[in-house]
Amino acid sequence: MNIKSLLLGSAAALIAVSGARAADAVVVAEPEPAGYVKICDVYGAGYFYIPGTETCLRIGGYLRYDMGVGDSGSLDGANNVPDHMDGGTNDTWYKNMRFTLRTYTGQETELGTLKTFTETRFQFGNSSGDYTDQTPANNGWQAGNKTTTLNFAWIQLGGLRVGKDETVYDQFIGYAGNVIQDTLIPYGVKDTNLISYYFDAGSGFTGVVSLEEGTAVNTIDSYVPHVVGGLKYKGDWGAITGVVAYDSNYEEVAGKVRLDVNVSKELTLFVMGGYGTNDNINDFGTGRTQYKPWGGNWAVWGGGTYKFNEKTSFNAQISYDDWKNLGVAANVAYTIVPGFTVTTEVDYLNAGKFDDFDFNNWTKADKKSSVGGIVRFQRNF
Repeated sequence: MNIKSLLLGSAAALIAVSGARAADAVVVAEPEPAGYVKICDVYGAGYFYIPGTETCLRIGGYLRYDMGVGDSGSLDGANNVPDHMDGGTNDTWYKNMRFTLRTYTGQETELGTLKTFTETRFQFGNSSGDYTDQTPANNGWQAGNKTTTLNFAWIQLGGLRVGKDETVYDQFIGYAGNVIQDTLIPYGVKDTNLISYYFDAGSGFTGVVSLEEGTAVNTIDSYVPHVVGGLKYKGDWGAITGVVAYDSNYEEVAGKVRLDVNVSKELTLFVMGGYGTNDNINDFGTGRTQYKPWGGNWAVWGGGTYKFNEKTSFNAQISYDDWKNLGVAANVAYTIVPGFTVTTEVDYLNAGKFDDFDFNNWTKADKKSSVGGIVRFQRNF
């Protein structure tokens, strides 16, 4: 009975103390309902205001899976990889998975629109190429995580842009068609830091001037930048664009002219020609540079897109250069659902100087004529 009385007494004491302290308890305020993100439609779909600022932000990107097969010269296959058992060689798939993250910002200021853009790529897979050389360093046929790359990171106020971009020599004039392997005959080396200025002269005329650093072996070797300029006229019928570049490393000049024609709502065509001086490039370099990566003095690209309907399109490109390299690429792109497209492509390269002593092997071809194919699955968001 004594123990029972003690327990009951203790419980009563605890209840009393708890009641006394209840009057002093801190009252936690109910959280206020969070407001919805405010949509910003000034710069297009997908933007929203960063809370507490006047800056609009958009986050996007894509996931892309490529499967290639065939000859390395078509940029689609991995050839002559070592067999694990018998010491021979085999051909195998080229496969690559890419996750691309993009950010866009925009804000109106008294000096014009302040914009930024970034693009970062993460990739896993192997690389197309000829792996006859069995040295350990030549192991690109093995799948693995690849180097993360910063493809874009620029700031633009009004017409002035600074940062990491693709050279205006390529992006201002346009790329060589809507095919996957559009560089069987290369038309430019994209990466560079730059300071550029875009201007709109009205009546369909726009232009750009850019001071560029180059990339890899094409990086400037002094304080003198590469200089690029471009001019475009665009109308309802299409556009005509020209770009010219001065390579400060080799003191050479190259340029491209492009014509785009809207034949109908379904059919668009383009033709682009390039020409560059190469005396110093041949004497001190490989014959290819950032602004004249094609073989010889000149090259030409042509092709187009035909839209069968909203979901299906046919794309083709033919290219040829002074070294008698011929490239052909054609594909069918089908949008299964909005944002998800599957593209199936066939590619061909004839390496005109393959048997010559001065052959410069851009596509890592292991034969004169190369054929391959690639399938691409891409989800944009």
